[in-house]
Amino acid sequence: MAEKRLFCPEEKIREAAEQFGTPFHLYDERGIRRQARELLAAFAWAPGFREHYAVKALPNPYILEILREEGLGADCSSYAELLMAEAVGMRGAEICFTSNNTPAEEFAKALALGATVNLDDFSHIAFLEQNCGLPELLSFRYNPGAARGGGNAIIGRPEEAKYGMTHEQLLRAVEVCRAKGVQRFGLHTMIVSNELAADYIIGTATMMFELAVEIKDKLGVAVEFINLGGGLGLAYRPDEPDLDIAAVGKGIRREYERLLAPAGLGGVTLAMESGRLMTGPHGILVTRAVHTKNIYRHYIGVDACMAHLMRPAIYGAYHHITVLGKQTQPADHVYDVVGSLCENNDKFAVNRSLPEIQVGDLLAIHDTGAHGLTMGFNYNGKLRCQELLLQENGTLRRIRRSETMADLFATLDYPGLKTE
Repeated sequence: MAEKRLFCPEEKIREAAEQFGTPFHLYDERGIRRQARELLAAFAWAPGFREHYAVKALPNPYILEILREEGLGADCSSYAELLMAEAVGMRGAEICFTSNNTPAEEFAKALALGATVNLDDFSHIAFLEQNCGLPELLSFRYNPGAARGGGNAIIGRPEEAKYGMTHEQLLRAVEVCRAKGVQRFGLHTMIVSNELAADYIIGTATMMFELAVEIKDKLGVAVEFINLGGGLGLAYRPDEPDLDIAAVGKGIRREYERLLAPAGLGGVTLAMESGRLMTGPHGILVTRAVHTKNIYRHYIGVDACMAHLMRPAIYGAYHHITVLGKQTQPADHVYDVVGSLCENNDKFAVNRSLPEIQVGDLLAIHDTGAHGLTMGFNYNGKLRCQELLLQENGTLRRIRRSETMADLFATLDYPGLKTE
């Protein structure tokens, strides 16, 4: 199999391991900035286009600060994510609050920041009105159900997903909210994750543009913006082709001009909420081999575990692995690369062909810059690891320290519980 290239020299990774210890996630500032500029360039034709970075993908204010400097906003789905967006100076239309099963205090915080509130369910209209009042602008999340075939293992088929309103509910939501004094409206959808087919993403835009035209024709309401969601994928496997972002932009422009402009909606603003594409390829999890085990299979035990990267365990997701210093050696050994949890799915690779690995070797697990550490947990009392940033000037910066036992036990009040 082809080898993925590391985004920085191997010596820099070894320097980080020596200085900070393992395991750690390492992010590439230069690559993140380049990715943001590429997406914005692909939609430079679209009036007022905004990328709301999906904070859940990598919730670290140092990363959000970089993205804001590049002109991106934030897509938030929780109180904590709103606080991080606020901390880096985001306000108003820079923030889109897309949540589900939402507590009143989270709606209140979003409105206090002037964020665009994107309602997930028809019942949330009355809930929001009762608890916070209705704002001037509201957006509604659309779930097309079986009308939009597809979906995947990550987000599920639309008709089986918990997100969004049906077609009838969404049209009714616009009617009800207009009667209640809401003056401005937006649309949103998010029906697929990690999609590498440009045609599917363009087709989703077509679906949303047709919905906007229908709302104007039937209700006389011209939506102000259409948020096409995220779902733009990255090639986790080295032999997969990357998503052609420029082709996506061109295809959506074609549909915009074909459907919206003739309907008098040529000024509609477009938005997206890509997370994985923005930061995913620009992160690696660096871990050290600490044990070998040979029974019915050959195992390499590393000092990271699924507390630091859950995707392989819960999705069977593939993440490429580079054994530092052995990139040119033949991949003639077959291993399961595993962590130390008392869970048999605590594996980063299964039956993976790799160069021979010895205790002490450093392994770089690729494409962990999104949905990596953020999905971590503390099962078995394992501590979540640190995050490092490789800055544009080539220096290393720790942007999150590792958890400690004191952190783990901070919510307990039990005499004699030690934190050494």
